[in-house]
Amino acid sequence: MVKGNVLVGQSGGPTAVINASLAGVVQAARAAGFTGIYGMQFAIEGFLEERLLDLGALSYQDLVRLKHTPGSALGSCRYKVREEDLPRIYQLLRRFDIRYLFYIGGNDTMDTVHRITEFCKKEGYEIFGVGIPKTVDNDLYATDHTPGYPSAARYVALSVLHAGRLARDMQRVDRFLVHQTVGRDAGWLAAASALAARRREDAPHLIYIPERPLTRDGVLADVDRVVREFGWASIVIGEGTCWEDGTPVSAGFSGGAEAARRDRFDNIEFGAMGGGSAALTLHRLITEATGFRGEFQVPESLPMSAADRVVSLDREEAFACGVEAVVRAARGESGVMVTIIRTQSDRGAYHVSYGTAPLEEVAVRARPMPPEMIAPGFVTEAFLEYARPLVGDIEEYIDLQQLPPVGAAPG
Repeated sequence: MVKGNVLVGQSGGPTAVINASLAGVVQAARAAGFTGIYGMQFAIEGFLEERLLDLGALSYQDLVRLKHTPGSALGSCRYKVREEDLPRIYQLLRRFDIRYLFYIGGNDTMDTVHRITEFCKKEGYEIFGVGIPKTVDNDLYATDHTPGYPSAARYVALSVLHAGRLARDMQRVDRFLVHQTVGRDAGWLAAASALAARRREDAPHLIYIPERPLTRDGVLADVDRVVREFGWASIVIGEGTCWEDGTPVSAGFSGGAEAARRDRFDNIEFGAMGGGSAALTLHRLITEATGFRGEFQVPESLPMSAADRVVSLDREEAFACGVEAVVRAARGESGVMVTIIRTQSDRGAYHVSYGTAPLEEVAVRARPMPPEMIAPGFVTEAFLEYARPLVGDIEEYIDLQQLPPVGAAPG
């Protein structure tokens, strides 16, 4: 028998499927017999202001629509819980008789759940806190991948594919293109652009990620080599990529680390740099060194909210993570995050099951791309094998420039 009420929130940046996890929590909580199902409006910051929404009022059709709704439907925040906030949170949990806490987010969100549940434990208040993974960065520890990553990866792959076609066809005007992806500490999303290429001459030609620092001369040598071979260059860079001295590429060609702004969790805000963005820095570097005209693209949060490019597998797994969180908590589990475990059949087909990892381990770790998935300026087949089942098939377009050339006119 369950007792008390449910509280659920969404924190940090959204994904295109974060609301599917929310729908999973609400549906599973109803099935478990909970009557009080509350949503934090604007996450933990809103909860401190006593801003709660009655999710129990949602109909079945509302939940179906919620699964397909972009953004963070409850409202989000990037508020770092202070030690002095914990007694206030504890008092509110008691006032609303909340015994089950579900928080959908990344590393910082898992840290928040862990701190709240540990504080309540010390106060002798029984509460079951379970984290639900979410991030397009795909850098959460202990899970094969995070809900939201497959859809964002597909967004990146399609964007690089389509922009690459344009850049190739316009190479007599623009000789290069730089596309920036989000990804503070890990290159999973930038790496996904490799799925756009079927042949060596296809975009992208170069992929730069936070796991591998850059040098100015190295970038220019890469671009020179690619332009000589293909006539143009498609470059993808993760926003958190740094120069060898540790300065983010976003800050400019060298130095400028002091210009970095940080959020409440002490994470660098790359868009606030003096250089503007990693893509803009590379664009300026290449243009000034070569005289080439080129383009740069910074989609920022679009891969987090593009409901038109959602992978159905991603949506269903996000929903399942919400359901799994409620099932685990109702069984008495607490202080854990739901994880996705990849399994394969004898024929290599993709399947998953669900497990958990301790919050204190998830909260303090980030998961970079493993070395075996990284090649100089690109990725390996190991990454492609990892990512293909998540992203799904990428459309192949006709290529007229592969037609045989017409011979010289007679006479």
